[in-house]
Amino acid sequence: MLRYLPMKTIFAVFLTVAGLALAAPVSAEIAKFEDAIKPAVIGNPDAPVTIIEYASLGCPHCANFHHDTYPKIKKDYIDTGKVKLVFTDFPLGTPALAASMIARCSGPQRYMGYIDLFFRAQAQWSRADNPLEALKKIARFGGMTGTDVDACLAQQKLIDHVQGTARKASEEHGINSTPSFLVNGEKISGAMTYPDFRNVIDAALKKAQ
Repeated sequence: MLRYLPMKTIFAVFLTVAGLALAAPVSAEIAKFEDAIKPAVIGNPDAPVTIIEYASLGCPHCANFHHDTYPKIKKDYIDTGKVKLVFTDFPLGTPALAASMIARCSGPQRYMGYIDLFFRAQAQWSRADNPLEALKKIARFGGMTGTDVDACLAQQKLIDHVQGTARKASEEHGINSTPSFLVNGEKISGAMTYPDFRNVIDAALKKAQ
């Protein structure tokens, strides 16, 4: 069984231990639910190749991909209009789920900035004795207060959405590890090197012609 499937119960305990109430009011400083769940699409919406990335913010291989491979893909393919990337939450573990929710609550304009922030600071919060407090400290760099984070994490609808998206990916596409990708529907698992990923993209571009 994938670790993200039973997270609703575990996450409720996580909030209780942190002294949060699931019925807490939503802060005016966090995105509305409708905005928080908008797909994170990077690049030309009409690009011939679509890469759907499934990533957990607590996954070291995902962080390596975003540090080493993604910038090259963005420069050569996304910025040139050939590829669009859809970043999709696939949190493995409670702290990663919390990080995904905080990024979502920042709103569509700041979402990918928070993704980058949490990947870069991954070692700090994923190994912390109190991951929630560590995430709050990091979230401040993006402009969210501790109160904002508390209100964000209290949103059951957002918990359900993030988990439901991951569950759907598992059931429909067999996604069971991170990072995983769908390149115009072709499943790719693991953080491949840029040359290997380039070969996959070039093949997809050729088919799309």
